[in-house]
Amino acid sequence: MKMTFRWYGEDDPVTLSKIRQIPCMTGVVTAVYSVPAGEVWPMDDILKLKNTVNGSGLEMEVIESVPVHEDIKLKKGNYKKYIDNYKENIRRLAKAGVKCICYNFMPVFDWTRSRLDYVLPDGSNALVYYKEDVSKMDPTKMTLPGWDASYSPDEIKGLIDEYKELGEEGLWSNLEYFIKEIIPVAAECGVNMAIHPDDPPWSIFGIPRIITDEKNIDRFLSLYDDKHHGLTMCSGSLGCAKFNDYTAMVRKYSAMGRVHFAHVRNIKILDDGSFEESGHMSKCGSLDIVEILKAYYDTGFEGYLRPDHGRMIWGEKGKPGYGLYDRALGAMYMAGIWETLEKTGGKI
Repeated sequence: MKMTFRWYGEDDPVTLSKIRQIPCMTGVVTAVYSVPAGEVWPMDDILKLKNTVNGSGLEMEVIESVPVHEDIKLKKGNYKKYIDNYKENIRRLAKAGVKCICYNFMPVFDWTRSRLDYVLPDGSNALVYYKEDVSKMDPTKMTLPGWDASYSPDEIKGLIDEYKELGEEGLWSNLEYFIKEIIPVAAECGVNMAIHPDDPPWSIFGIPRIITDEKNIDRFLSLYDDKHHGLTMCSGSLGCAKFNDYTAMVRKYSAMGRVHFAHVRNIKILDDGSFEESGHMSKCGSLDIVEILKAYYDTGFEGYLRPDHGRMIWGEKGKPGYGLYDRALGAMYMAGIWETLEKTGGKI
Protein backbone atom coordinates (compact mmCIF):
# COMPACT_ATOMS: atom_id res chain seq x y z
CA MET A 1 0.00 0.00 0.00
CA LYS A 2 1.23 3.48 -0.87
CA MET A 3 -0.11 6.40 1.18
CA THR A 4 -0.89 9.49 -0.90
CA PHE A 5 -2.45 12.92 -0.43
CA ARG A 6 -4.69 14.99 -2.70
CA TRP A 7 -2.95 18.17 -3.85
CA TYR A 8 -4.67 20.87 -5.92
CA GLY A 9 -1.59 22.47 -7.39
CA GLU A 10 0.35 25.65 -6.71
CA ASP A 11 -2.75 27.50 -5.47
CA ASP A 12 -3.48 24.86 -2.83
CA PRO A 13 -2.88 26.30 0.66
CA VAL A 14 -1.78 22.81 1.65
CA THR A 15 1.69 22.99 0.14
CA LEU A 16 3.90 20.14 -0.99
CA SER A 17 6.40 20.98 1.75
CA LYS A 18 3.68 20.46 4.37
CA ILE A 19 2.52 17.20 2.79
CA ARG A 20 6.12 15.97 2.67
CA GLN A 21 6.31 16.31 6.47
CA ILE A 22 3.58 13.71 7.05
CA PRO A 23 5.78 10.70 7.95
CA CYS A 24 3.84 8.06 6.01
CA MET A 25 3.44 10.01 2.77
CA THR A 26 4.89 8.67 -0.49
CA GLY A 27 3.26 10.89 -3.09
CA VAL A 28 0.45 13.20 -4.10
CA VAL A 29 -2.65 12.72 -6.21
CA THR A 30 -3.13 15.69 -8.50
CA ALA A 31 -4.02 16.89 -12.01
CA VAL A 32 -3.50 19.62 -14.59
CA TYR A 33 -6.38 21.86 -13.52
CA SER A 34 -5.96 24.61 -16.11
CA VAL A 35 -7.20 22.57 -19.10
CA PRO A 36 -10.98 22.38 -19.79
CA ALA A 37 -12.68 18.99 -19.69
CA GLY A 38 -12.23 17.11 -22.94
CA GLU A 39 -9.07 18.84 -24.11
CA VAL A 40 -5.58 17.40 -24.41
CA TRP A 41 -3.21 18.19 -21.57
CA PRO A 42 -0.01 19.87 -22.83
CA MET A 43 3.00 17.61 -22.26
CA ASP A 44 4.97 20.58 -20.94
CA ASP A 45 2.32 21.15 -18.26
CA ILE A 46 2.35 17.48 -17.27
CA LEU A 47 6.13 17.41 -16.97
CA LYS A 48 6.24 20.70 -15.09
CA LEU A 49 3.75 19.30 -12.58
CA LYS A 50 5.72 16.07 -12.25
CA ASN A 51 9.02 17.90 -11.76
CA THR A 52 7.46 20.15 -9.12
CA VAL A 53 6.12 17.17 -7.19
CA ASN A 54 9.30 15.11 -7.55
CA GLY A 55 11.37 18.11 -6.55
CA SER A 56 9.60 18.14 -3.20
CA GLY A 57 10.56 14.52 -2.55
CA LEU A 58 7.17 13.04 -3.46
CA GLU A 59 5.88 10.81 -6.27
CA MET A 60 3.24 11.63 -8.87
CA GLU A 61 1.94 8.21 -9.89
CA VAL A 62 -1.79 8.88 -9.55
CA ILE A 63 -3.86 11.45 -11.42
CA GLU A 64 -7.25 12.46 -10.05
CA SER A 65 -8.93 13.22 -12.29
CA VAL A 66 -8.95 13.26 -16.06
CA PRO A 67 -12.53 14.56 -16.44
CA VAL A 68 -14.89 12.84 -18.86
CA HIS A 69 -16.64 15.42 -21.05
CA GLU A 70 -20.44 15.51 -20.91
CA ASP A 71 -20.58 14.84 -24.67
CA ILE A 72 -18.97 11.45 -23.99
CA LYS A 73 -21.44 10.60 -21.24
CA LEU A 74 -24.34 11.63 -23.46
CA LYS A 75 -22.68 10.23 -26.62
CA LYS A 76 -23.49 13.35 -28.58
CA GLY A 77 -21.79 16.23 -30.36
CA ASN A 78 -18.01 15.93 -30.35
CA TYR A 79 -17.86 12.74 -28.29
CA LYS A 80 -15.51 10.95 -30.72
CA LYS A 81 -13.05 13.84 -30.62
CA TYR A 82 -13.18 13.96 -26.84
CA ILE A 83 -12.59 10.20 -26.59
CA ASP A 84 -9.57 10.53 -28.89
CA ASN A 85 -8.32 13.35 -26.65
CA TYR A 86 -8.87 11.16 -23.59
CA LYS A 87 -6.75 8.40 -25.14
CA GLU A 88 -4.00 10.89 -25.85
CA ASN A 89 -4.08 12.08 -22.24
CA ILE A 90 -3.63 8.48 -21.08
CA ARG A 91 -0.61 8.10 -23.39
CA ARG A 92 0.95 11.38 -22.24
CA LEU A 93 0.46 10.66 -18.56
CA ALA A 94 1.96 7.21 -19.00
CA LYS A 95 5.06 8.79 -20.55
CA ALA A 96 5.35 10.93 -17.42
CA GLY A 97 5.32 7.85 -15.19
CA VAL A 98 1.66 7.93 -14.12
CA LYS A 99 0.43 4.46 -13.20
CA CYS A 100 -3.17 5.09 -12.16
CA ILE A 101 -5.91 7.45 -13.40
CA CYS A 102 -9.00 8.10 -11.32
CA TYR A 103 -12.11 9.28 -13.18
CA ASN A 104 -15.87 9.21 -12.80
CA PHE A 105 -18.96 8.92 -14.97
CA MET A 106 -21.31 11.01 -12.83
CA PRO A 107 -23.67 13.10 -14.97
CA VAL A 108 -23.34 16.90 -14.59
CA PHE A 109 -22.33 16.93 -10.92
CA ASP A 110 -19.44 15.46 -9.01
CA TRP A 111 -19.85 14.77 -5.28
CA THR A 112 -22.89 16.48 -3.74
CA ARG A 113 -23.41 17.85 -0.24
CA SER A 114 -26.03 20.11 1.29
CA ARG A 115 -23.62 22.01 3.53
CA LEU A 116 -19.85 22.45 3.67
CA ASP A 117 -19.39 23.93 7.14
CA TYR A 118 -21.69 22.05 9.50
CA VAL A 119 -20.45 22.38 13.10
CA LEU A 120 -20.04 18.98 14.76
CA PRO A 121 -20.38 18.56 18.54
CA ASP A 122 -16.60 18.76 18.98
CA GLY A 123 -16.50 22.19 17.30
CA SER A 124 -14.98 21.05 14.01
CA ASN A 125 -16.59 21.80 10.63
CA ALA A 126 -17.62 19.04 8.24
CA LEU A 127 -19.38 18.32 4.98
CA VAL A 128 -22.89 16.92 5.39
CA TYR A 129 -25.66 15.54 3.18
CA TYR A 130 -29.16 16.04 4.54
CA LYS A 131 -31.73 14.54 2.19
CA GLU A 132 -34.45 17.01 3.14
CA ASP A 133 -32.18 19.96 2.36
CA VAL A 134 -31.00 18.48 -0.94
CA SER A 135 -34.60 17.98 -2.04
CA LYS A 136 -35.13 21.75 -1.73
CA MET A 137 -31.97 22.78 -3.57
CA ASP A 138 -31.97 24.24 -7.09
CA PRO A 139 -29.25 22.34 -9.00
CA THR A 140 -28.90 25.14 -11.56
CA LYS A 141 -27.72 27.52 -8.83
CA MET A 142 -25.39 25.20 -6.93
CA THR A 143 -21.62 25.12 -6.83
CA LEU A 144 -19.27 22.88 -4.88
CA PRO A 145 -15.46 22.55 -4.85
CA GLY A 146 -14.31 20.47 -7.79
CA TRP A 147 -17.43 21.02 -9.89
CA ASP A 148 -17.18 22.29 -13.44
CA ALA A 149 -18.18 25.93 -13.09
CA SER A 150 -18.18 26.66 -16.81
CA TYR A 151 -21.87 25.88 -17.34
CA SER A 152 -24.58 28.54 -17.12
CA PRO A 153 -27.83 27.79 -15.23
CA ASP A 154 -29.64 27.27 -18.54
CA GLU A 155 -26.94 24.87 -19.74
CA ILE A 156 -27.14 22.89 -16.51
CA LYS A 157 -30.93 22.65 -16.84
CA GLY A 158 -30.52 21.45 -20.42
CA LEU A 159 -28.01 18.79 -19.37
CA ILE A 160 -30.26 17.57 -16.56
CA ASP A 161 -33.16 17.21 -19.02
CA GLU A 162 -30.95 15.28 -21.45
CA TYR A 163 -29.84 12.84 -18.76
CA LYS A 164 -33.39 12.30 -17.57
CA GLU A 165 -34.33 11.37 -21.12
CA LEU A 166 -31.25 9.17 -21.51
CA GLY A 167 -32.02 7.16 -18.35
CA GLU A 168 -29.91 4.52 -16.61
CA GLU A 169 -29.73 2.06 -19.51
CA GLY A 170 -28.71 4.80 -21.90
CA LEU A 171 -25.98 5.87 -19.51
CA TRP A 172 -24.80 2.26 -19.20
CA SER A 173 -24.62 1.97 -22.97
CA ASN A 174 -22.54 5.12 -23.28
CA LEU A 175 -20.23 4.05 -20.46
CA GLU A 176 -19.67 0.68 -22.15
CA TYR A 177 -18.75 2.41 -25.41
CA PHE A 178 -16.28 4.66 -23.59
CA ILE A 179 -14.68 1.78 -21.67
CA LYS A 180 -14.20 -0.33 -24.80
CA GLU A 181 -12.48 2.63 -26.43
CA ILE A 182 -10.07 3.63 -23.65
CA ILE A 183 -9.08 0.42 -21.84
CA PRO A 184 -7.07 -1.04 -24.74
CA VAL A 185 -5.01 2.16 -24.75
CA ALA A 186 -4.58 2.06 -20.97
CA ALA A 187 -3.53 -1.59 -21.11
CA GLU A 188 -1.00 -0.86 -23.84
CA CYS A 189 0.43 1.99 -21.73
CA GLY A 190 0.39 0.04 -18.46
CA VAL A 191 -2.00 2.50 -16.80
CA ASN A 192 -4.69 1.35 -14.39
CA MET A 193 -8.03 3.10 -14.92
CA ALA A 194 -9.93 3.43 -11.63
CA ILE A 195 -13.53 4.65 -11.79
CA HIS A 196 -14.79 6.53 -8.75
CA PRO A 197 -18.25 5.53 -7.52
CA ASP A 198 -21.13 7.97 -7.56
CA ASP A 199 -21.20 10.20 -4.50
CA PRO A 200 -23.71 9.72 -3.03
CA PRO A 201 -24.62 6.38 -4.65
CA TRP A 202 -28.19 7.21 -5.61
CA SER A 203 -30.00 9.42 -8.08
CA ILE A 204 -30.02 13.15 -7.34
CA PHE A 205 -32.24 15.75 -8.99
CA GLY A 206 -33.77 12.98 -11.10
CA ILE A 207 -30.46 12.28 -12.85
CA PRO A 208 -29.42 8.62 -13.29
CA ARG A 209 -26.40 7.30 -11.40
CA ILE A 210 -25.06 3.81 -11.98
CA ILE A 211 -21.81 3.14 -10.06
CA THR A 212 -23.68 2.70 -6.83
CA ASP A 213 -23.68 -0.84 -5.41
CA GLU A 214 -22.27 -4.35 -5.71
CA LYS A 215 -24.62 -5.45 -8.49
CA ASN A 216 -23.75 -2.44 -10.62
CA ILE A 217 -20.03 -2.67 -9.93
CA ASP A 218 -20.13 -6.31 -11.04
CA ARG A 219 -21.83 -5.15 -14.23
CA PHE A 220 -19.23 -2.42 -14.68
CA LEU A 221 -16.27 -4.78 -14.32
CA SER A 222 -17.87 -7.22 -16.76
CA LEU A 223 -17.77 -4.56 -19.49
CA TYR A 224 -14.10 -5.33 -20.15
CA ASP A 225 -12.10 -8.27 -18.86
CA ASP A 226 -8.74 -6.68 -18.15
CA LYS A 227 -6.93 -5.89 -14.90
CA HIS A 228 -6.39 -2.30 -16.06
CA HIS A 229 -10.18 -1.82 -15.93
CA GLY A 230 -10.76 -1.26 -12.24
CA LEU A 231 -11.99 0.76 -9.33
CA THR A 232 -11.38 3.59 -6.96
CA MET A 233 -13.04 2.23 -3.81
CA CYS A 234 -14.33 5.19 -1.80
CA SER A 235 -15.61 4.46 1.69
CA GLY A 236 -17.33 7.82 1.93
CA SER A 237 -19.26 7.26 -1.30
CA LEU A 238 -20.33 3.61 -1.34
CA GLY A 239 -20.11 3.43 2.45
CA CYS A 240 -22.68 6.17 3.08
CA ALA A 241 -25.50 3.91 1.84
CA LYS A 242 -27.04 1.42 4.25
CA PHE A 243 -27.64 -1.00 1.38
CA ASN A 244 -23.88 -1.46 0.81
CA ASP A 245 -21.77 -3.81 2.92
CA TYR A 246 -18.68 -1.77 2.22
CA THR A 247 -16.08 -3.92 3.96
CA ALA A 248 -17.32 -7.02 2.12
CA MET A 249 -17.13 -5.10 -1.16
CA VAL A 250 -13.52 -4.09 -0.47
CA ARG A 251 -12.61 -7.69 0.29
CA LYS A 252 -14.32 -8.97 -2.86
CA TYR A 253 -12.92 -6.51 -5.39
CA SER A 254 -9.46 -6.25 -3.85
CA ALA A 255 -9.16 -10.05 -3.96
CA MET A 256 -10.00 -9.81 -7.67
CA GLY A 257 -7.11 -7.39 -8.17
CA ARG A 258 -9.47 -4.74 -9.48
CA VAL A 259 -9.02 -2.06 -6.79
CA HIS A 260 -6.27 0.30 -7.92
CA PHE A 261 -6.97 3.27 -5.68
CA ALA A 262 -8.56 3.56 -2.24
CA HIS A 263 -10.20 6.58 -0.66
CA VAL A 264 -10.69 6.05 3.06
CA ARG A 265 -12.72 8.21 5.43
CA ASN A 266 -15.51 7.74 7.91
CA ILE A 267 -19.08 8.95 7.81
CA LYS A 268 -21.97 8.88 10.24
CA ILE A 269 -25.15 7.56 8.65
CA LEU A 270 -28.34 9.06 10.10
CA ASP A 271 -31.71 7.35 10.52
CA ASP A 272 -33.22 8.84 7.36
CA GLY A 273 -30.23 7.88 5.20
CA SER A 274 -28.62 11.31 5.39
CA PHE A 275 -25.00 11.41 6.53
CA GLU A 276 -22.34 13.57 8.14
CA GLU A 277 -18.65 13.31 7.44
CA SER A 278 -16.69 12.62 10.61
CA GLY A 279 -13.22 12.01 11.97
CA HIS A 280 -11.45 8.98 10.50
CA MET A 281 -11.46 6.81 13.64
CA SER A 282 -13.96 3.95 13.66
CA LYS A 283 -15.70 5.25 16.77
CA CYS A 284 -16.39 8.59 15.06
CA GLY A 285 -18.75 7.21 12.43
CA SER A 286 -20.64 4.26 11.02
CA LEU A 287 -17.74 2.50 9.29
CA ASP A 288 -15.14 0.22 10.87
CA ILE A 289 -11.92 1.60 9.44
CA VAL A 290 -9.83 -1.14 11.04
CA GLU A 291 -11.88 -3.84 9.32
CA ILE A 292 -11.76 -1.98 6.01
CA LEU A 293 -7.96 -1.77 6.13
CA LYS A 294 -7.75 -5.39 7.26
CA ALA A 295 -9.77 -6.36 4.18
CA TYR A 296 -7.20 -4.57 2.01
CA TYR A 297 -4.30 -6.17 3.89
CA ASP A 298 -5.74 -9.71 3.79
CA THR A 299 -6.24 -9.48 0.04
CA GLY A 300 -2.71 -8.27 -0.68
CA PHE A 301 -3.63 -4.75 -1.72
CA GLU A 302 -0.59 -3.01 -3.26
CA GLY A 303 -2.31 0.03 -4.75
CA TYR A 304 -2.59 3.63 -3.67
CA LEU A 305 -4.57 4.89 -0.69
CA ARG A 306 -5.36 8.40 0.42
CA PRO A 307 -7.27 9.93 3.31
CA ASP A 308 -10.37 11.39 1.74
CA HIS A 309 -12.39 14.38 2.91
CA GLY A 310 -11.41 15.64 6.33
CA ARG A 311 -13.02 18.01 8.79
CA MET A 312 -11.72 21.55 9.19
CA ILE A 313 -10.15 21.60 12.66
CA TRP A 314 -8.06 23.92 14.86
CA GLY A 315 -9.37 27.01 13.09
CA GLU A 316 -7.94 26.05 9.71
CA LYS A 317 -9.32 27.84 6.65
CA GLY A 318 -9.19 26.39 3.18
CA LYS A 319 -10.88 24.19 0.59
CA PRO A 320 -13.83 22.45 2.35
CA GLY A 321 -12.96 18.84 3.01
CA TYR A 322 -9.35 19.32 1.95
CA GLY A 323 -7.56 20.97 4.83
CA LEU A 324 -4.21 19.71 6.07
CA TYR A 325 -4.68 18.85 9.70
CA ASP A 326 -7.53 16.34 9.77
CA ARG A 327 -6.41 14.56 6.63
CA ALA A 328 -2.90 14.29 8.07
CA LEU A 329 -4.38 12.84 11.26
CA GLY A 330 -6.36 10.39 9.16
CA ALA A 331 -3.29 9.37 7.17
CA MET A 332 -1.31 8.67 10.35
CA TYR A 333 -4.23 6.79 11.92
CA MET A 334 -4.45 4.52 8.89
CA ALA A 335 -0.67 4.15 8.64
CA GLY A 336 -0.66 3.02 12.27
CA ILE A 337 -3.33 0.42 11.58
CA TRP A 338 -1.41 -0.80 8.53
CA GLU A 339 1.87 -1.06 10.43
CA THR A 340 0.10 -3.11 13.10
CA LEU A 341 -1.36 -5.38 10.43
CA GLU A 342 2.09 -5.89 8.94
CA LYS A 343 3.74 -6.60 12.30
CA THR A 344 1.03 -9.06 13.41
CA GLY A 345 0.46 -10.73 10.05
CA GLY A 346 -3.06 -9.31 10.00
CA LYS A 347 -4.01 -10.85 13.33
CA ILE A 348 -5.77 -7.95 15.01
